[in-house]
Amino acid sequence: MKMSSKIHLFVATICLFVSLPLLLAAQPKPAATKVRTEMLVSTDWLAKHQTDKNVVVLHVTRDRKTYDEGHIPGARFLALGELLTTRDGIANELPTVAQLQAVFEKLGIGDEGRVILYGDNSGLAAARAFVTLDYLGHGQRAALLDGGLEKWKAEKREVQTTPVAPTTAKFTPRLHPEVVVKLDAVRDLSWVAANVASANVSLLDARPAEQYAGTPNQRSGHLPGSGNVYWMDTLANKDTPTLKPIAELRKLYETAGVKPGQQVVTYCNTGMQASHAYFTLKYLGYDVSLYDASFSEWSKTEGAPIVTGKERK
Repeated sequence: MKMSSKIHLFVATICLFVSLPLLLAAQPKPAATKVRTEMLVSTDWLAKHQTDKNVVVLHVTRDRKTYDEGHIPGARFLALGELLTTRDGIANELPTVAQLQAVFEKLGIGDEGRVILYGDNSGLAAARAFVTLDYLGHGQRAALLDGGLEKWKAEKREVQTTPVAPTTAKFTPRLHPEVVVKLDAVRDLSWVAANVASANVSLLDARPAEQYAGTPNQRSGHLPGSGNVYWMDTLANKDTPTLKPIAELRKLYETAGVKPGQQVVTYCNTGMQASHAYFTLKYLGYDVSLYDASFSEWSKTEGAPIVTGKERK
Protein backbone atom coordinates (compact mmCIF):
# COMPACT_ATOMS: atom_id res chain seq x y z
CA MET A 1 0.00 0.00 0.00
CA LYS A 2 1.34 3.43 -0.91
CA MET A 3 2.18 5.88 1.87
CA SER A 4 -0.55 8.33 0.77
CA SER A 5 -3.13 5.54 0.90
CA LYS A 6 -2.05 4.65 4.41
CA ILE A 7 -2.38 8.28 5.48
CA HIS A 8 -5.85 8.51 3.97
CA LEU A 9 -6.89 5.31 5.75
CA PHE A 10 -5.51 6.61 9.05
CA VAL A 11 -7.34 9.94 8.71
CA ALA A 12 -10.60 8.18 7.78
CA THR A 13 -10.29 5.93 10.81
CA ILE A 14 -9.69 8.87 13.14
CA CYS A 15 -12.68 10.71 11.66
CA LEU A 16 -14.86 7.66 12.22
CA PHE A 17 -13.92 7.42 15.89
CA VAL A 18 -14.43 11.15 16.42
CA SER A 19 -17.80 11.26 14.67
CA LEU A 20 -19.19 7.95 15.91
CA PRO A 21 -20.43 9.25 19.30
CA LEU A 22 -22.25 12.07 17.53
CA LEU A 23 -23.76 9.70 15.01
CA LEU A 24 -24.93 7.42 17.77
CA ALA A 25 -26.36 10.35 19.69
CA ALA A 26 -28.39 11.34 16.66
CA GLN A 27 -29.90 7.91 16.11
CA PRO A 28 -33.59 7.57 17.00
CA LYS A 29 -34.53 5.59 20.09
CA PRO A 30 -37.82 4.00 21.03
CA ALA A 31 -40.38 6.16 22.77
CA ALA A 32 -40.09 6.52 26.53
CA THR A 33 -40.96 3.39 28.46
CA LYS A 34 -44.05 3.08 30.60
CA VAL A 35 -44.34 4.97 33.85
CA ARG A 36 -42.55 3.12 36.65
CA THR A 37 -45.49 3.14 39.02
CA GLU A 38 -43.62 1.02 41.57
CA MET A 39 -41.40 4.03 42.37
CA LEU A 40 -44.20 5.92 44.12
CA VAL A 41 -46.51 4.70 46.88
CA SER A 42 -49.56 6.43 48.33
CA THR A 43 -50.29 7.08 51.98
CA ASP A 44 -53.14 4.56 51.71
CA TRP A 45 -50.71 1.91 50.46
CA LEU A 46 -48.24 2.60 53.25
CA ALA A 47 -50.96 2.54 55.92
CA LYS A 48 -51.83 -1.00 54.79
CA HIS A 49 -48.23 -2.24 54.50
CA GLN A 50 -46.18 -0.34 57.08
CA THR A 51 -46.02 -3.35 59.43
CA ASP A 52 -45.13 -5.86 56.69
CA LYS A 53 -41.89 -7.69 57.48
CA ASN A 54 -40.53 -7.01 54.01
CA VAL A 55 -41.18 -3.22 54.16
CA VAL A 56 -38.72 -0.74 55.70
CA VAL A 57 -39.64 2.94 56.03
CA LEU A 58 -36.89 5.58 56.22
CA HIS A 59 -37.36 9.14 57.47
CA VAL A 60 -34.61 11.15 55.74
CA THR A 61 -33.78 14.50 57.30
CA ARG A 62 -30.94 16.91 57.99
CA ASP A 63 -32.27 17.66 61.47
CA ARG A 64 -32.95 14.81 63.91
CA LYS A 65 -35.46 17.09 65.67
CA THR A 66 -38.01 16.67 62.88
CA TYR A 67 -37.89 12.89 63.35
CA ASP A 68 -38.15 13.06 67.13
CA GLU A 69 -41.12 15.42 66.97
CA GLY A 70 -43.16 12.87 65.07
CA HIS A 71 -42.54 10.26 62.40
CA ILE A 72 -44.53 7.54 60.69
CA PRO A 73 -44.78 4.55 63.06
CA GLY A 74 -41.90 2.17 62.48
CA ALA A 75 -39.88 4.63 60.39
CA ARG A 76 -36.12 4.56 60.91
CA PHE A 77 -34.05 7.73 61.08
CA LEU A 78 -31.59 8.39 58.26
CA ALA A 79 -29.47 11.53 58.57
CA LEU A 80 -29.18 13.15 55.16
CA GLY A 81 -25.61 14.16 55.98
CA GLU A 82 -24.60 10.49 55.93
CA LEU A 83 -25.43 10.39 52.22
CA LEU A 84 -23.34 13.47 51.40
CA THR A 85 -19.72 14.56 51.38
CA THR A 86 -17.60 17.44 50.11
CA ARG A 87 -15.08 16.49 47.43
CA ASP A 88 -12.64 18.87 45.72
CA GLY A 89 -14.52 21.81 47.17
CA ILE A 90 -17.90 20.60 45.79
CA ALA A 91 -20.59 20.00 48.41
CA ASN A 92 -23.22 17.26 48.45
CA GLU A 93 -21.23 14.64 46.55
CA LEU A 94 -21.77 10.91 47.06
CA PRO A 95 -19.50 9.36 49.71
CA THR A 96 -17.53 6.21 48.97
CA VAL A 97 -19.37 2.97 48.34
CA ALA A 98 -17.94 1.51 51.56
CA GLN A 99 -19.27 4.45 53.58
CA LEU A 100 -22.72 4.17 52.03
CA GLN A 101 -22.77 0.42 52.57
CA ALA A 102 -22.07 0.97 56.27
CA VAL A 103 -24.92 3.51 56.49
CA PHE A 104 -27.53 1.15 55.10
CA GLU A 105 -26.28 -1.85 57.04
CA LYS A 106 -26.57 0.14 60.26
CA LEU A 107 -30.18 0.94 59.33
CA GLY A 108 -30.97 -2.74 58.88
CA ILE A 109 -31.48 -2.47 55.12
CA GLY A 110 -30.68 -5.93 53.83
CA ASP A 111 -30.73 -7.15 50.25
CA GLU A 112 -34.44 -8.00 50.10
CA GLY A 113 -37.73 -6.20 50.64
CA ARG A 114 -39.09 -2.76 49.83
CA VAL A 115 -37.63 0.53 51.07
CA ILE A 116 -40.08 3.44 51.38
CA LEU A 117 -38.58 6.92 51.63
CA TYR A 118 -39.91 10.23 52.87
CA GLY A 119 -38.29 13.26 54.46
CA ASP A 120 -37.56 16.97 54.58
CA ASN A 121 -38.06 19.76 52.10
CA SER A 122 -41.03 18.52 50.09
CA GLY A 123 -39.41 15.20 49.25
CA LEU A 124 -35.98 16.53 48.29
CA ALA A 125 -34.12 14.54 50.96
CA ALA A 126 -36.03 11.38 50.09
CA ALA A 127 -35.22 11.81 46.40
CA ARG A 128 -31.53 12.07 47.25
CA ALA A 129 -31.78 8.83 49.21
CA PHE A 130 -33.44 7.20 46.19
CA VAL A 131 -30.61 8.28 43.88
CA THR A 132 -28.12 6.85 46.37
CA LEU A 133 -29.89 3.49 46.47
CA ASP A 134 -30.17 3.47 42.68
CA TYR A 135 -26.42 4.12 42.40
CA LEU A 136 -25.83 1.21 44.78
CA GLY A 137 -28.02 -1.09 42.69
CA HIS A 138 -31.08 -1.17 44.95
CA GLY A 139 -33.26 1.45 43.31
CA GLN A 140 -35.62 -1.16 41.87
CA ARG A 141 -36.96 -1.88 45.37
CA ALA A 142 -37.09 1.70 46.63
CA ALA A 143 -40.02 4.11 46.40
CA LEU A 144 -40.97 7.60 47.56
CA LEU A 145 -44.05 8.22 49.67
CA ASP A 146 -46.17 10.52 47.51
CA GLY A 147 -46.90 13.63 49.54
CA GLY A 148 -44.51 12.59 52.30
CA LEU A 149 -45.04 13.19 55.99
CA GLU A 150 -46.93 16.37 55.12
CA LYS A 151 -49.73 14.43 53.46
CA TRP A 152 -49.64 11.72 56.13
CA LYS A 153 -50.20 14.30 58.86
CA ALA A 154 -52.81 16.22 56.84
CA GLU A 155 -54.84 13.00 56.73
CA LYS A 156 -54.68 12.79 60.53
CA ARG A 157 -52.76 9.52 60.45
CA GLU A 158 -50.82 8.30 63.45
CA VAL A 159 -47.28 9.50 64.15
CA GLN A 160 -44.93 8.42 66.91
CA THR A 161 -42.08 10.07 68.79
CA THR A 162 -40.37 6.92 70.02
CA PRO A 163 -37.24 6.25 67.95
CA VAL A 164 -36.79 2.94 66.18
CA ALA A 165 -33.60 1.01 66.95
CA PRO A 166 -32.96 -1.21 63.92
CA THR A 167 -31.01 -4.45 63.87
CA THR A 168 -28.08 -4.39 61.47
CA ALA A 169 -28.29 -6.36 58.24
CA LYS A 170 -25.98 -7.28 55.37
CA PHE A 171 -26.31 -4.81 52.49
CA THR A 172 -24.57 -5.72 49.23
CA PRO A 173 -23.70 -2.87 46.84
CA ARG A 174 -24.30 -3.72 43.17
CA LEU A 175 -22.86 -0.56 41.72
CA HIS A 176 -24.52 1.26 38.81
CA PRO A 177 -21.90 3.89 37.93
CA GLU A 178 -23.99 5.11 34.98
CA VAL A 179 -26.36 6.78 37.46
CA VAL A 180 -23.77 9.54 37.94
CA VAL A 181 -21.97 11.27 35.05
CA LYS A 182 -18.72 13.21 35.34
CA LEU A 183 -17.49 16.49 33.91
CA ASP A 184 -15.81 15.16 30.74
CA ALA A 185 -18.89 13.19 29.72
CA VAL A 186 -21.14 16.17 30.43
CA ARG A 187 -18.97 18.38 28.19
CA ASP A 188 -19.59 16.01 25.27
CA LEU A 189 -23.28 15.52 26.01
CA SER A 190 -23.83 19.26 26.37
CA TRP A 191 -22.19 19.90 22.99
CA VAL A 192 -24.34 17.25 21.32
CA ALA A 193 -27.54 18.55 22.95
CA ALA A 194 -26.76 22.09 21.83
CA ASN A 195 -25.57 21.35 18.29
CA VAL A 196 -27.21 18.17 16.96
CA ALA A 197 -30.85 18.77 16.03
CA SER A 198 -31.84 15.11 16.29
CA ALA A 199 -29.70 14.39 19.36
CA ASN A 200 -30.80 11.59 21.61
CA VAL A 201 -29.64 13.41 24.72
CA SER A 202 -31.11 16.27 26.69
CA LEU A 203 -29.82 18.21 29.70
CA LEU A 204 -32.28 19.34 32.36
CA ASP A 205 -31.55 22.16 34.81
CA ALA A 206 -33.64 21.68 37.98
CA ARG A 207 -32.95 25.11 39.51
CA PRO A 208 -35.31 28.12 39.70
CA ALA A 209 -35.79 29.99 36.42
CA GLU A 210 -33.79 33.03 37.55
CA GLN A 211 -30.72 30.88 38.30
CA TYR A 212 -31.07 29.13 34.95
CA ALA A 213 -31.28 32.47 33.11
CA GLY A 214 -28.29 33.88 34.94
CA THR A 215 -26.77 37.33 34.67
CA PRO A 216 -24.62 38.50 31.74
CA ASN A 217 -20.93 39.11 32.48
CA GLN A 218 -20.97 36.74 35.48
CA ARG A 219 -20.35 32.99 35.83
CA SER A 220 -24.03 32.26 36.09
CA GLY A 221 -26.57 30.83 33.69
CA HIS A 222 -26.86 27.29 32.37
CA LEU A 223 -25.06 24.59 30.43
CA PRO A 224 -25.40 24.79 26.64
CA GLY A 225 -28.23 22.62 25.35
CA SER A 226 -30.06 22.39 28.66
CA GLY A 227 -33.72 23.11 29.32
CA ASN A 228 -35.20 24.15 32.64
CA VAL A 229 -37.89 22.70 34.88
CA TYR A 230 -37.65 23.89 38.48
CA TRP A 231 -38.06 20.74 40.56
CA MET A 232 -40.78 22.26 42.75
CA ASP A 233 -42.89 22.92 39.65
CA THR A 234 -43.40 19.15 39.43
CA LEU A 235 -45.28 19.16 42.76
CA ALA A 236 -48.99 19.79 43.22
CA ASN A 237 -48.17 22.25 46.02
CA LYS A 238 -45.60 22.79 48.74
CA ASP A 239 -47.89 22.03 51.68
CA THR A 240 -48.93 18.62 50.32
CA PRO A 241 -46.06 17.80 47.95
CA THR A 242 -47.59 15.06 45.81
CA LEU A 243 -46.34 14.80 42.24
CA LYS A 244 -48.49 16.39 39.57
CA PRO A 245 -50.46 14.06 37.25
CA ILE A 246 -48.36 12.16 34.72
CA ALA A 247 -49.68 14.07 31.71
CA GLU A 248 -48.77 17.40 33.32
CA LEU A 249 -45.29 16.17 34.20
CA ARG A 250 -44.64 14.98 30.66
CA LYS A 251 -45.82 18.31 29.27
CA LEU A 252 -43.51 20.23 31.61
CA TYR A 253 -40.45 18.31 30.48
CA GLU A 254 -41.37 18.24 26.79
CA THR A 255 -41.88 22.01 26.85
CA ALA A 256 -38.34 22.26 28.22
CA GLY A 257 -37.04 20.24 25.26
CA VAL A 258 -36.96 16.75 26.74
CA LYS A 259 -38.25 14.36 24.11
CA PRO A 260 -39.60 10.83 24.57
CA GLY A 261 -36.85 8.22 24.36
CA GLN A 262 -33.97 10.61 25.06
CA GLN A 263 -31.20 10.08 27.53
CA VAL A 264 -31.55 12.87 30.09
CA VAL A 265 -28.88 14.33 32.36
CA THR A 266 -30.11 16.37 35.32
CA TYR A 267 -28.10 19.01 37.17
CA CYS A 268 -28.60 21.97 39.54
CA ASN A 269 -26.10 23.68 41.87
CA THR A 270 -24.79 20.73 43.89
CA GLY A 271 -26.91 17.76 42.80
CA MET A 272 -29.71 18.01 45.37
CA GLN A 273 -32.49 19.59 43.29
CA ALA A 274 -31.28 17.50 40.37
CA SER A 275 -31.85 14.36 42.47
CA HIS A 276 -35.57 15.13 42.60
CA ALA A 277 -35.60 15.73 38.84
CA TYR A 278 -33.72 12.43 38.41
CA PHE A 279 -36.40 10.62 40.40
CA THR A 280 -39.30 12.24 38.54
CA LEU A 281 -37.86 11.60 35.08
CA LYS A 282 -37.03 8.00 35.93
CA TYR A 283 -40.56 7.58 37.30
CA LEU A 284 -41.86 8.78 33.91
CA GLY A 285 -39.79 6.14 32.14
CA TYR A 286 -36.80 8.12 30.92
CA ASP A 287 -33.19 6.91 30.76
CA VAL A 288 -31.71 9.42 33.19
CA SER A 289 -28.38 10.21 34.84
CA LEU A 290 -27.27 12.80 37.39
CA TYR A 291 -24.44 15.29 37.01
CA ASP A 292 -23.79 15.38 40.74
CA ALA A 293 -21.14 18.12 40.84
CA SER A 294 -23.50 20.22 38.74
CA PHE A 295 -23.11 23.96 38.21
CA SER A 296 -20.78 24.31 41.22
CA GLU A 297 -18.10 22.40 39.33
CA TRP A 298 -19.02 23.59 35.82
CA SER A 299 -18.88 27.28 36.73
CA LYS A 300 -15.38 26.86 38.18
CA THR A 301 -14.01 24.91 35.23
CA GLU A 302 -11.87 26.87 32.81
CA GLY A 303 -13.24 26.73 29.30
CA ALA A 304 -16.63 25.31 30.29
CA PRO A 305 -19.17 27.39 28.30
CA ILE A 306 -22.12 29.02 30.03
CA VAL A 307 -25.30 30.36 28.37
CA THR A 308 -27.47 33.10 29.84
CA GLY A 309 -31.08 33.94 29.11
CA LYS A 310 -34.41 32.18 29.50
CA GLU A 311 -34.22 30.24 26.24
CA ARG A 312 -32.64 26.84 25.74
CA LYS A 313 -29.63 27.20 23.42
